Amino acid sequence: MSSEMPPGNLTETKMTGVGNSMKSDTDKIEEEAKELALEKMENIETMSKRQRKKLMKQKQWEEQRDLRKQKRKEKRLKRKLERRSQLESNTEESIRKRKCREVAPSKLRLIIDCSFDSLMELKDVKKLHKQIQRCYAENRKALHPVQFYLTSHGGQLKDNMNETDKGWVNWKDIHIKSEHYSELIEKEDLVYLTSDSPDLLNELDDSKAYVIGGLVDHNHHKGITYKRAQEQGIRHAQLPLGIFVKMNSRKVLAVNHVFEIILAYLEKRDWEEAFFTVLPQRKGVISLNETMDKSVPVLQDSKIVQDEASDSD
Repeated sequence: MSSEMPPGNLTETKMTGVGNSMKSDTDKIEEEAKELALEKMENIETMSKRQRKKLMKQKQWEEQRDLRKQKRKEKRLKRKLERRSQLESNTEESIRKRKCREVAPSKLRLIIDCSFDSLMELKDVKKLHKQIQRCYAENRKALHPVQFYLTSHGGQLKDNMNETDKGWVNWKDIHIKSEHYSELIEKEDLVYLTSDSPDLLNELDDSKAYVIGGLVDHNHHKGITYKRAQEQGIRHAQLPLGIFVKMNSRKVLAVNHVFEIILAYLEKRDWEEAFFTVLPQRKGVISLNETMDKSVPVLQDSKIVQDEASDSD
């Protein structure tokens, strides 16, 4: 028993052994590093001039890595500032253009009569909704925007707008009324635009309120707007389409086309130019100047029907 080593001495011996082992590993690593350095130096000495040059370039490339990163960062910042400057310049130019093209709202009132809701199927009501959206958008960007009214607003049309275009409640520069236009506008100020009227609209009167029938009916209710105007005892007229243009297709215009023609005329004060600006090319519109004297009206070509045929234009 007396020959056995005490536990304390055993621990000390083990720690000493570990320390010696760690020291020996460190020395070994240092020796290997020195050998590698010497070997590298020997390799450099034995390298050709071309190889040494290549090695120097590689070393410089690695040393300049941070510098290249900084330069890329500065370049990105410069491009960002240039884009911002260009954007500000474009904005200023747009403001100058808007000032040169000063918007002057018209006093003329343009009404879409939505009292035909019960005469339409839902698919046609949806087409009318799209046409109204187009009218609203065009009036908002027009040089001479009109006083825009939607009257007799309700029924299927209102339900469809609530379902598919909830933002309509926030529309600006438009009067959306549930009342009939006759309750809002004096009778003597009303003029119903209808294709069946024998009277031609030669000039727009800013003191008047012009009514467009909000009806997409595929011509199922022919003459109904003219009949309504007569029943109510209000003036009526048709656009002078047949005096200025001839169309190869059916003489059918959507609600938004009639609306846009009025806007175009307010800007250009020329019916022919207004028709050619708005009417789609697929209708084969031709100026009557090419075929006959303007002074001879062709009433059979002046029909204005609110239909879905031009809905997509």
